[in-house]
Amino acid sequence: MRHIISTLVVHRSGVLVRVAGLFSRRGYNIESIAVGRSEEPDLARITIVVEADDEQVLEQIEKQLYKLIDVVKVNDLPARESVERELALIKVNAGSQTRSEIMQIVDIFRAKIVDVSSRAVIVEITGGAEKIEAIIALLKPYGIREIVRTGQIAIQRTPKKTDK
Repeated sequence: MRHIISTLVVHRSGVLVRVAGLFSRRGYNIESIAVGRSEEPDLARITIVVEADDEQVLEQIEKQLYKLIDVVKVNDLPARESVERELALIKVNAGSQTRSEIMQIVDIFRAKIVDVSSRAVIVEITGGAEKIEAIIALLKPYGIREIVRTGQIAIQRTPKKTDK
């Protein structure tokens, strides 16, 4: 089962290496990892996607993360209670004969063309991994030159108020 672990850490050099090294030493494969500044200037948030079928494995990961001195908070984000996104930039061949077809695909996926040259376009798309895989599959016949993906990021939804 896929888990998204949001980890708030002190924003200083070497923290990402220590977190990634913890996963490596324990033999846990990281599906994706993304890091960036948080709402606090001295803290960063690391979003880690891992496969863990066993709840004990997930609990062990959380305990090991808390042992790292720079880790402030660890949160397993349930899929239904969080918003997940990934950014991808896709450079695809686009000559004059195929450009309009590619633009139609881009519109269907609510993606954007962010750069155009005489022989290629760069498509920017955000969304879940399935959406990104779907547009890649449709653009592949045109000749994908390069793909860059950020890895998954996620944030927990605000609980809805219930009327009492």
